[in-house]
Amino acid sequence: MTSHPKGAASRARNTTAMRTGARIGFAASGVVNGLVGAIAVGVAVGGGDAGEASQQGALQQLASAPFGAALLWIVGVGLLILALWYLASGVLATGSDGKERWAHRVKDLGKGIAYGAIGVLAIRTVLGAGGGSGGSQGSTIATLPGGIVLLVLVGLGILGVAGYSIVKGARKKFLEDVSPTGSARKAVEVTGTIGYIARGAALGVLGVVWIVGAVTADPEQAGGIDVALQTVAGLPFGQVLLVAVGAGFVAYGVYSVLRARYARL
Repeated sequence: MTSHPKGAASRARNTTAMRTGARIGFAASGVVNGLVGAIAVGVAVGGGDAGEASQQGALQQLASAPFGAALLWIVGVGLLILALWYLASGVLATGSDGKERWAHRVKDLGKGIAYGAIGVLAIRTVLGAGGGSGGSQGSTIATLPGGIVLLVLVGLGILGVAGYSIVKGARKKFLEDVSPTGSARKAVEVTGTIGYIARGAALGVLGVVWIVGAVTADPEQAGGIDVALQTVAGLPFGQVLLVAVGAGFVAYGVYSVLRARYARL
């Protein structure tokens, strides 16, 4: 007799191994985001290319550290387990009505895909296959049928995530995801607020870049978070703004590490 998909997802999501792996994944995400922020601040203060401040750049930095290969395996596997945990959460999504349930489902499935992509990139990096693909994500999407429309839709989706992140930080909704105790609560509150708002601001810039790339028929502009940070660096007072956003990513990284300890799973 075949078990119901939701039953299988529930059993998988609630195992000790999956919960432990999810916590490792949150910590791994914190390390990656913290490194992205540190690279951005370093570029702003010491000069260099803001394009280095990306998940791939952070993973390559990690690879060059002592025991880098082992660290990358832990990061990659942890993120992949976290991705599976979110995918299972998406299948099990609940809500007071159908609209709320589907909103939770889409959010968790989206997070699962995003964490999975970074986990795969980490493993590709440790295996020596983490280099560039020879073109931006935007230029790849533009070659698909209806590619320009897809670019706009992706840009709008990124803007939606950006707005959600800023609101979540400003309203401290992230405290619903954790249960810190004592003095840790203040640290979680401060780093979460700053981190979510800064991350949302960077994603907002990225969403605009994608839409502009579609409208101007220049999809090569549409890339990852490194493109957003390069755009920030090119604005008036860009150096100061890049330091602020980079520090925000560091704060988000600290929050993610704290979430690994205090997450409600």
